[in-house]
Amino acid sequence: MLAGDLTGEGDVIQVVSRAFDVLRCFEGHEARLGNLEISNRCGLPRSTVSRLTHTLTRMGQLVYLPRDQKYRIGPSAVAMSTAMMKGLQLRNLIRLRLQEVAEQLPGTVGFVIPDRFHLVYLEFARSANALGLHESTGSRIAMATTAAGHAYTAALDPDVGDALVAEMEREIPEGAKLLRPRIEGNRRFLKERGYVVACGLWSPHINGLAVPLWSPQYQTFVVVTIGLLAAMYDEKRLHREVAPAMRELAVAVGDLLESAEGELFNGRLERKPLPLPAHNNITKTEEMNELEAGTRRARSARSVRARDGGR
Repeated sequence: MLAGDLTGEGDVIQVVSRAFDVLRCFEGHEARLGNLEISNRCGLPRSTVSRLTHTLTRMGQLVYLPRDQKYRIGPSAVAMSTAMMKGLQLRNLIRLRLQEVAEQLPGTVGFVIPDRFHLVYLEFARSANALGLHESTGSRIAMATTAAGHAYTAALDPDVGDALVAEMEREIPEGAKLLRPRIEGNRRFLKERGYVVACGLWSPHINGLAVPLWSPQYQTFVVVTIGLLAAMYDEKRLHREVAPAMRELAVAVGDLLESAEGELFNGRLERKPLPLPAHNNITKTEEMNELEAGTRRARSARSVRARDGGR
């Protein structure tokens, strides 16, 4: 469920929602889980989980392993994911952009998409001397404790973001307790600077910075993010040295997303060098001025500097 769907929550069919909650428990292709483990992970009664896993097995979404008395992701679920593989060329180009930044900054750079109260790494890159973070493609990170999550929620329309936090309060109140008091400040900062920082939330040793941008493919906000050792990059250094590079990365990734629909499968996407601005070069673009004036015209997949949400 995307955040934009929360305002129409009364239309949600609970059994379908719970079935997807079960599937989300299987983070890796090799993950093997029993009903009790699934019940503990998604907070559903074991009897409900048993009925859901039986149905999902009949549908081929799960496979039952009698020897282990556990389940794993089935062939139908894998087949459904192959449609995403059509975008592999685009992901490769995005990864090259991430790597260009990772070669200049000793952290983990990621491209993430939302999945309910988490975000999932679609691509990542890190330099050889990166320390502190070891995320990889498919890793899930919490919205409440990461720069990426704070940037994503700040980019949403206020009513959509507030509905997401309200839903979070019901299901993971400890996460909402971290996010709610920061969301207004994050919205203001995103509007002014075009990015969001989160220092020491996920770990006291890690500081993060993230830039959200609208994706026409996924019809939601996606995020480019970086995590760095707090001992090396305090908040001032994030603003001075990291923010310009990440904002340029967001523009480059936005250009790829924007052109992907018409050009990706015709083989016309090209890799161009990624320009990195001077460390203190934070400028207001024409797009920023229009958004601040309250215009609501359709936008391309660019980094966000104002409140924007339901599409």
